[in-house]
Amino acid sequence: MKTTHFVGLLSFALALTAPTLHAQTYPNKPIKAVVPFAAGSATDQIGRAFAQKMSESLGQPIVVENKAGVNGMLGADLVAKSAPDGYTLLVGTNSTNAALKSLMKKLPYDQDTAFAPIAYLGSVPLVVAVNNDVPVKNLKELVALAKSKPNQLTYASASTSQRVSTEVLSHMAGIEMTYVPYKSGPAAMTDLIGGQVNLFTADFAVMLPQIKAGKIRGLAVTSTQRSKAIPELPTVNEALGFKDYELIAYFAMFAPAGTPPDVIAKLNKAANAAANDKDVQERFAALGFETAPASPEALAQRSKAETAKWAKAIRDAKIEAE
Repeated sequence: MKTTHFVGLLSFALALTAPTLHAQTYPNKPIKAVVPFAAGSATDQIGRAFAQKMSESLGQPIVVENKAGVNGMLGADLVAKSAPDGYTLLVGTNSTNAALKSLMKKLPYDQDTAFAPIAYLGSVPLVVAVNNDVPVKNLKELVALAKSKPNQLTYASASTSQRVSTEVLSHMAGIEMTYVPYKSGPAAMTDLIGGQVNLFTADFAVMLPQIKAGKIRGLAVTSTQRSKAIPELPTVNEALGFKDYELIAYFAMFAPAGTPPDVIAKLNKAANAAANDKDVQERFAALGFETAPASPEALAQRSKAETAKWAKAIRDAKIEAE
């Protein structure tokens, strides 16, 4: 056999086996998980809990890095442009992987093709709450107050789910409030408690401690069913007689597009094991968090459906792309 022919065959064989060899040795160094929101947020808390449990399964540490900004876009962009080798992951949400496409005139990456789905982690409802000085006891009274004072009530938002859930509620109720953007949920909560803004719709991680401490007043939850974590609060549908209001926050893990399927499979197995872990479930039960282990293909389908759902919600609420 000619040397050149042999070398060619050897190169071809190595090219075929390289992905398999990579998957067999993966992971052999620490993995970075990018959380595209601030430390202390629900995404951060859930991402860190999953990272710790996944580290135990994979035998390598998963180091969480917060990269907050522009409704999660900065962190998502970092991952989208990272090497597709399984060592940079995104703890994504309905913001980064569903709604941003409709909220931004132009993204620095293609939301539909930039990521390889790994695993769905779970979801949480949001809570609609007001500052204690707002003279209302329930959501119906808030709507009446807002109708009597168009654009005088202010609402905080630090993420897509927070903004869209409030805007859709306003649209369906026929009220107008003034939007006040924040860089993080904790910062928005500080101003809600202090009275700098009147209303805030956010996840249980941010809301429940303050509601239970009496620092703010919870009015309703944004899911279709009452939450076991705070069963005294009605759903928005119950409170206002709606039938189809539902906007919840969800969390999922993604890798850059092109990440080897065998690597995705290993990460999916580790993420699903974490989702089934009793410690994780019990830790976040009080936050209304519900896990839903599934395949990467199931996450791909869910992302597609959620993108369409949020696009409609944003369109119906007449939120203009920025």
